[in-house]
Amino acid sequence: MTGRNEATELAAALGAQSWQQPRVTPLDRRISVDRESVERGLASLVLTVVELLRQLMERQALRRVDLGDLTEEQVERIGVTLMALEEQMVGLREHFGLAPEDLNLDLGPLGPLLPTD
Repeated sequence: MTGRNEATELAAALGAQSWQQPRVTPLDRRISVDRESVERGLASLVLTVVELLRQLMERQALRRVDLGDLTEEQVERIGVTLMALEEQMVGLREHFGLAPEDLNLDLGPLGPLLPTD
Protein backbone atom coordinates (compact mmCIF):
# COMPACT_ATOMS: atom_id res chain seq x y z
CA MET A 1 0.00 0.00 0.00
CA THR A 2 2.97 2.29 0.39
CA GLY A 3 3.25 2.74 -3.38
CA ARG A 4 -0.38 3.82 -3.64
CA ASN A 5 -0.03 6.32 -0.75
CA GLU A 6 3.06 7.82 -2.35
CA ALA A 7 1.24 8.04 -5.68
CA THR A 8 -1.75 9.70 -4.02
CA GLU A 9 0.52 12.20 -2.26
CA LEU A 10 2.37 12.94 -5.49
CA ALA A 11 -0.89 13.42 -7.39
CA ALA A 12 -2.13 15.82 -4.69
CA ALA A 13 1.15 17.76 -4.75
CA LEU A 14 0.85 18.12 -8.53
CA GLY A 15 -2.71 19.40 -8.21
CA ALA A 16 -4.45 16.32 -9.56
CA GLN A 17 -7.86 15.48 -8.12
CA SER A 18 -7.00 11.91 -7.19
CA TRP A 19 -4.77 9.10 -8.24
CA GLN A 20 -6.21 6.06 -9.97
CA GLN A 21 -4.31 2.94 -10.81
CA PRO A 22 -3.88 2.70 -14.61
CA ARG A 23 -6.06 0.16 -16.39
CA VAL A 24 -4.15 -2.55 -18.15
CA THR A 25 -5.82 -4.26 -21.07
CA PRO A 26 -4.84 -7.68 -22.34
CA LEU A 27 -2.28 -7.74 -25.14
CA ASP A 28 -4.77 -8.94 -27.74
CA ARG A 29 -6.97 -5.90 -27.05
CA ARG A 30 -4.08 -3.40 -27.37
CA ILE A 31 -2.69 -4.72 -30.64
CA SER A 32 -4.25 -6.82 -33.30
CA VAL A 33 -2.85 -10.32 -32.86
CA ASP A 34 -4.15 -13.21 -34.82
CA ARG A 35 -2.68 -16.66 -35.11
CA GLU A 36 -2.21 -16.53 -38.89
CA SER A 37 -0.23 -13.28 -38.94
CA VAL A 38 1.95 -14.41 -36.03
CA GLU A 39 2.60 -17.75 -37.72
CA ARG A 40 3.41 -16.09 -41.05
CA GLY A 41 5.72 -13.55 -39.39
CA LEU A 42 7.60 -16.24 -37.48
CA ALA A 43 7.87 -18.39 -40.61
CA SER A 44 9.20 -15.40 -42.54
CA LEU A 45 11.84 -14.72 -39.89
CA VAL A 46 12.98 -18.36 -39.67
CA LEU A 47 13.02 -18.80 -43.45
CA THR A 48 15.03 -15.59 -43.81
CA VAL A 49 17.72 -16.99 -41.52
CA VAL A 50 17.67 -20.34 -43.34
CA GLU A 51 17.92 -18.59 -46.73
CA LEU A 52 20.85 -16.50 -45.54
CA LEU A 53 22.67 -19.63 -44.36
CA ARG A 54 21.81 -21.44 -47.61
CA GLN A 55 23.28 -18.63 -49.69
CA LEU A 56 26.41 -18.51 -47.53
CA MET A 57 26.88 -22.28 -47.87
CA GLU A 58 26.38 -22.03 -51.63
CA ARG A 59 29.01 -19.29 -51.95
CA GLN A 60 31.46 -21.26 -49.81
CA ALA A 61 30.87 -24.36 -51.94
CA LEU A 62 31.50 -22.38 -55.14
CA ARG A 63 34.75 -21.02 -53.71
CA ARG A 64 35.92 -24.53 -52.87
CA VAL A 65 34.97 -25.76 -56.34
CA ASP A 66 36.88 -22.85 -57.91
CA LEU A 67 39.92 -23.67 -55.77
CA GLY A 68 39.82 -27.22 -57.08
CA ASP A 69 40.22 -28.89 -53.71
CA LEU A 70 37.09 -31.07 -54.05
CA THR A 71 36.70 -34.39 -55.79
CA GLU A 72 34.09 -34.85 -58.52
CA GLU A 73 32.03 -36.90 -56.08
CA GLN A 74 32.11 -34.11 -53.47
CA VAL A 75 31.15 -31.51 -56.08
CA GLU A 76 28.23 -33.68 -57.19
CA ARG A 77 27.07 -34.29 -53.61
CA ILE A 78 27.24 -30.57 -52.76
CA GLY A 79 25.30 -29.69 -55.90
CA VAL A 80 22.56 -32.23 -55.19
CA THR A 81 22.31 -31.12 -51.55
CA LEU A 82 22.05 -27.43 -52.44
CA MET A 83 19.40 -28.15 -55.09
CA ALA A 84 17.37 -30.20 -52.59
CA LEU A 85 17.64 -27.40 -50.02
CA GLU A 86 16.45 -24.87 -52.61
CA GLU A 87 13.46 -27.09 -53.45
CA GLN A 88 12.57 -27.34 -49.75
CA MET A 89 12.79 -23.56 -49.40
CA VAL A 90 10.45 -23.08 -52.36
CA GLY A 91 7.98 -25.53 -50.82
CA LEU A 92 8.08 -23.83 -47.44
CA ARG A 93 7.68 -20.36 -48.98
CA GLU A 94 4.64 -21.60 -50.93
CA HIS A 95 3.18 -23.24 -47.82
CA PHE A 96 3.34 -19.96 -45.88
CA GLY A 97 2.41 -17.79 -48.86
CA LEU A 98 5.75 -15.98 -49.00
CA ALA A 99 7.58 -14.67 -52.04
CA PRO A 100 11.40 -14.69 -52.20
CA GLU A 101 11.45 -10.93 -51.67
CA ASP A 102 9.46 -11.37 -48.42
CA LEU A 103 12.57 -12.99 -46.94
CA ASN A 104 14.85 -10.05 -47.68
CA LEU A 105 14.98 -7.68 -44.72
CA ASP A 106 15.70 -4.01 -45.37
CA LEU A 107 18.60 -2.98 -43.12
CA GLY A 108 18.20 0.72 -43.83
CA PRO A 109 21.47 2.40 -44.76
CA LEU A 110 23.18 -1.01 -44.99
CA GLY A 111 20.82 -2.13 -47.74
CA PRO A 112 19.03 -5.47 -48.04
CA LEU A 113 20.09 -8.46 -45.94
CA LEU A 114 20.19 -10.89 -48.86
CA PRO A 115 21.93 -10.14 -52.14
CA THR A 116 19.54 -9.63 -55.02
CA ASP A 117 21.80 -11.09 -57.71
